[in-house]
Amino acid sequence: MSNQPVQGLPLMPGSSFRDPTKTAFHRSQTLGYKNGFAFKQLPKVGIGGTRINVNQLSQAELDELSNKRPTLTYGEPKQAPPSDFIPAHVTFDKKVLKFDGYFQEDVPISTEEHFRIRKVGIYYYLEDDSMSVMEPIVENSGIPQGKLIKRQRLPKNDRGDYYHWKDLNRGINITIYGKTFRIVDCDAFTETFLQSQGIELNPPEKMIFDPYTELRKMPLRMYVTPSDFDQLKQFLAFDKKVLRFYAMWDDTESMFGENRRFIIHYYLADDTVEVREVHERNNGRDPFPVLIRRQRLPKKIVENKGTFPSCVLEISDQEVLEWFTAKDFAVGKSTTLLGRKFFIYDCDEFTRQFCQDKFGITDFQPVDIKKPPPEEIKQEIPPYNGYGFLEDSLQNCFSLIPQPPRKNIIKMLENDRKVLRYAAIMESPNPDDSKRRFVLSYCLATDMISIYEPPVRNSGIIGGKYLGRTRVPKPGSSTDNPIYYEPADLTIGAMVEVFGHRFIIVDADEHVLNYMEENLNSFPAAVVQSMRDHFAPRQAAKEAVKRLAESEPDALGTLSEQLQEHMQRHNYLPDSNMQAAFLEQDKDGSGLINKAEFFALCDRFKVPVDDPIFQKLINLCSHGENQIRYASFLRAFQG
Repeated sequence: MSNQPVQGLPLMPGSSFRDPTKTAFHRSQTLGYKNGFAFKQLPKVGIGGTRINVNQLSQAELDELSNKRPTLTYGEPKQAPPSDFIPAHVTFDKKVLKFDGYFQEDVPISTEEHFRIRKVGIYYYLEDDSMSVMEPIVENSGIPQGKLIKRQRLPKNDRGDYYHWKDLNRGINITIYGKTFRIVDCDAFTETFLQSQGIELNPPEKMIFDPYTELRKMPLRMYVTPSDFDQLKQFLAFDKKVLRFYAMWDDTESMFGENRRFIIHYYLADDTVEVREVHERNNGRDPFPVLIRRQRLPKKIVENKGTFPSCVLEISDQEVLEWFTAKDFAVGKSTTLLGRKFFIYDCDEFTRQFCQDKFGITDFQPVDIKKPPPEEIKQEIPPYNGYGFLEDSLQNCFSLIPQPPRKNIIKMLENDRKVLRYAAIMESPNPDDSKRRFVLSYCLATDMISIYEPPVRNSGIIGGKYLGRTRVPKPGSSTDNPIYYEPADLTIGAMVEVFGHRFIIVDADEHVLNYMEENLNSFPAAVVQSMRDHFAPRQAAKEAVKRLAESEPDALGTLSEQLQEHMQRHNYLPDSNMQAAFLEQDKDGSGLINKAEFFALCDRFKVPVDDPIFQKLINLCSHGENQIRYASFLRAFQG
């Protein structure tokens, strides 16, 4: 920060104070460009934009002062034009001083060299006084070379001074970041520049060479006996001719090992061997086809000492006593390639022909390597535990997460809400159970059976649902092959065993007979005929009642009107449960009931059977000597 003198005080040390309100401290630009040329300009304002209070000379006065010369005898000389101002970055652009040098690096862990000489080039950039150190790249040196120190201003000492071109010369040592470099020579431009600046250069020195690098350049004395084998002739004769052998690598002895198939290629052109893996679909292995790349494989190797570093050094020709050849591969024999034992079980047709012509081998019978399939273990299904459906319990044996069994959707849609109902009694030595009546329902959509027991008052037995919907297996069926009851098994008089309880079917709905008539192919002829015989008397009675009702419709209608007027006159109202009671008394559904049962029901509902008009109605509804058509009787009550 600059100090601004307070107005009125002399500009003397100790009389200047800092202006706290000043925030700008930038300096005015003194260099400009016009039409692509640089020109100088005087500042018009001071630092931070303040006003310059000193007397400023004009450009003409400044030119006169800069060009003023002493007066000569012959008058005033002509003024020389002012010299143009050229910045340093323009003057020294792309001008670099180059010095050749080296530094010595210790090698403490090598028995062949104790130190190493590394050549470098030191570059000094005049435009900004920066330096860089570059090391030329030497082929096969094994050392990361190139830029050692990037371009920057290099510190000279601990006081903050930097290296200047005046500090550089031939035959001196410079230390950069703790590393000492010896400068031995420089190029022609550097020498001319330093001499023009008045620097006396030291004589050049010779570059010191690395002793280990010079040792490596010496040719080794090798004596190779020329071979009488013509490799070119072998290549021209057997180019693109390859022997193919199919092999198996048995790795089952190791953990997670298995039998893996491979193809061994023997190239006749250069006696190299390649082993490729045969991948199968969904084998779970990565797609790396080559197990052993194409190379010459050693068959016998010199036994080296235990200290031989085989893990880091490759086997050379001096360690190999014998290489693999084409005669070492044969069908039905095993061969060891780089520690892996391969069994050759077959080869291709070209390989057979070549081995027969070359070695006289005729036995090429392929070996069957397929292992017999393991003995199939029969899945034993545990016995049924009695919980749920049998199909649901079996799903626990087929998968870890049970899935619901498949359903016949077509059958469920075709037989939706179709139910066959049967009346049944229980077969039991207990006399109380033999009087119980049940309704057995068979659902055609799911083949399930449900049993319902109508409640009977004062019977001592709670009625209601006896068996929920479930599939009932027949006696003697097993869990492996369950056989369930079907509609063909439910006939009049048939015995149905439901989980240890026996039921005898004594009756059925007319819908059962109609369903059998519509699906005759699904039922045996004997079952259909037995159901027809069971419903024959009931059909005959209904037809007779129908004919009788058609023959006397007028008389019954007239009597019904008289009966309605008679009941209104005597304030008699029929009971609404009368029809249900008559229907319940008609066990076979024929529409006829016994006279004794009829009069008992009339007495129960207080019907005045002694009244002459009721006696006339009873006589009109009589059928035979002991039966009455209760439907006609009830129709007269309804008007």
